[in-house]
Amino acid sequence: AGPKTLLLGKFCVCNNCHRTVGFGMDPDLQIDIITELDLVNTTLGVTQVSGLHNASKAFLFQDTEREIHAAPHVSEKLMQLFQNRSEFTFLATLQQKASTSGVILSIRELEHRIYERVIDPPETNLTPESNLWLGQRNRKHGFFKGVIQDVKIIFIPNGYITQCPNLNRTCPTCSDFLSLVQGIMDLQELLAKMTAKLNYAETRLSQLEDCHCEKTCQVNGLIYRDKDSWVEDDHCRNCTCKGGAVECRRMSCPPLECPPDALPVHVDSQCCKVCKAKCIYGGKVLAEGQRVLTKSCRECRNGVLVKVTETCPPLNCSEKDHVLPENQCCSVCRGHNFCAEGHRCGENSECKNWNTKATCECKNGYLSVQGDSAYCEDIDECAAKMHYCHANTVCVNLPGSYRCDCVAGYVRVDDFSCTEHDECGSGQHRCDENAICTNTIRGHSCTCKPGYVGNGTVCRAFCEEGCRYGGTCVAPNKCLCPSGFTGSHCEKDIDECAEGMIACHSHSRCVNLPGWYHCECRSGFHDNGSYSPAGESCVDIDECALKIHTCWNDSACVNLPGGFDCLCPSGPSCTGDCPHEGGLKRNGQVWTLREDRCSVCSCKVRSGAPGGSPPLGSCQKPCLCCWWQKDYFLLVDKWQEGEVDCWPLQCPALSCEYTAMSEGECCPHCVSDPCLADNITYDIRKTCPDGYGITRLSGAVWTMVGSPCTTCKCKNGNVCCSVDLECLNNN
Repeated sequence: AGPKTLLLGKFCVCNNCHRTVGFGMDPDLQIDIITELDLVNTTLGVTQVSGLHNASKAFLFQDTEREIHAAPHVSEKLMQLFQNRSEFTFLATLQQKASTSGVILSIRELEHRIYERVIDPPETNLTPESNLWLGQRNRKHGFFKGVIQDVKIIFIPNGYITQCPNLNRTCPTCSDFLSLVQGIMDLQELLAKMTAKLNYAETRLSQLEDCHCEKTCQVNGLIYRDKDSWVEDDHCRNCTCKGGAVECRRMSCPPLECPPDALPVHVDSQCCKVCKAKCIYGGKVLAEGQRVLTKSCRECRNGVLVKVTETCPPLNCSEKDHVLPENQCCSVCRGHNFCAEGHRCGENSECKNWNTKATCECKNGYLSVQGDSAYCEDIDECAAKMHYCHANTVCVNLPGSYRCDCVAGYVRVDDFSCTEHDECGSGQHRCDENAICTNTIRGHSCTCKPGYVGNGTVCRAFCEEGCRYGGTCVAPNKCLCPSGFTGSHCEKDIDECAEGMIACHSHSRCVNLPGWYHCECRSGFHDNGSYSPAGESCVDIDECALKIHTCWNDSACVNLPGGFDCLCPSGPSCTGDCPHEGGLKRNGQVWTLREDRCSVCSCKVRSGAPGGSPPLGSCQKPCLCCWWQKDYFLLVDKWQEGEVDCWPLQCPALSCEYTAMSEGECCPHCVSDPCLADNITYDIRKTCPDGYGITRLSGAVWTMVGSPCTTCKCKNGNVCCSVDLECLNNN
């Protein structure tokens, strides 16, 4: 018989089955019977052989008596997986011996045995005493004869699909198929409903096509149909409903011709001016309602000046700021808001205050009606040819203005121009990525963005203060600094020595350089020729062996790391005093050098000599000794138990910009005049004009025009000049 797959509760025969690779299933929901039973270590009646179809373990069950049942932990795991399971699958690939029968798998629960080949429904509530048997029914009979491979129990619905050939997804079950059928039926029902609704909508639309729709206007609760007109008496306007929008224009008044003794004036409740008799007082013409201040207040009424009584309100300003408005009797304060008192300016005009009155002025884009700026009407710039619309555009009039619309197929260049091709939007341009592309009538133009300079096709970043020490401007006012420099403009040198970034060898010291550093050999050491960056190549100089020491003939030279020492012979006559500059300095005395007032020296007794030599205080006679201290090398004529030690004075740190050193002083002091400064850092951006018309950089030196003995120097924008007295004497 060939390879077959048996399922408990379901039966399937599969010839030449292939194990599926990559099927996603939780390993905790299956039991590998062969692995769990550890058949590899079972020898009685069971032998491991080659698999039937893959590399997994296979075993030959022979005729001899055998005992293969599950270990306690296997039974416990099996019992937990069987608990409350309504479905499980037993999988096995086997090749049974011809003309034989036997049990493949059996479950023994106490004294009850399960003999059924197919369990329906399966018993899943197993007790802790249950056992699992493979290849036999019990210890005495029911032996299976043949090869068994890939024996598993899977506790998922439709577990048999794990052995489907070339499986890369979950095979649909019967329930899945029923769900798909039900879904299709639901979609068909939904499609039928949507079709009915669509047919109803099409019927309604065909009915609407026979109707005429128009947009109406609603004003003050009244509805007006399209193209209806009406008059707004309170605003003196003629209004029309056009496409759902209300358009109103000032009511047109006929020309008014008044007799010589009358003037056109506005009258309440009337939109147009009427003729009213005028008044004349002192050569001044007054219209109806205007007033004049004589000994009393008088008002023009029907051509007669009538005395009126008017009480003027108190003013909150000085008398010199009192202003009498035109045609009024009461003064007001300067800067009075006449427009706030009320005006007759229409919606297209605006009120403007003057010193003694208020007037109406038409807004931009509007023109006065019959010379009266209180009522203005729109100027049609398109019809009057007062627009700036260029080719490929159409002028559209707007209230108080106009608009230039592009002709169909053209794109906008600006508010007044359109072009046929959008070269900027389509990418048909050569503008730099840091440039702005603008369409023009004949093409396009490129303009560098703010912070960049160039011709538009090539734009580079611009740094206002530049990038120093070889830095590169990579973005507006942003520099990419070379190694060793920092700052927004690379103006700051990184002091690698001060910041502890460099660890030089103990025989060398770190020396900061512009943009770099150097490990320099200390005094008393020299490089051995390998010039290592960290100073490991600095070795000691043996001053004694090289005869470059300064010890006196009676003293012994002793080489030290980085220096040497001179040892004096021992004796009882050493006092510890130091002879210096023709005199004798006492032990512990401190003084200043004659040739260098900025160095302080002291006389001190040596505590002892290297190598266990006796102290210098016991020397017999004076000897010549030398001492190296920082940058001062002192050669002392005689030593008597003591040594001279000199060091520079410590000067206080100054925070001022300019400093100077006075004669006889050791430390600098602050000065405000850069011309008096000794130590100054030149800024080449601060220039100076000279008498030749040349702009000099800071630090430049020249001779003054007309004075050959006067030398000038530019110090950060300040011209500092000095006269050479010797030159004057010679001239």
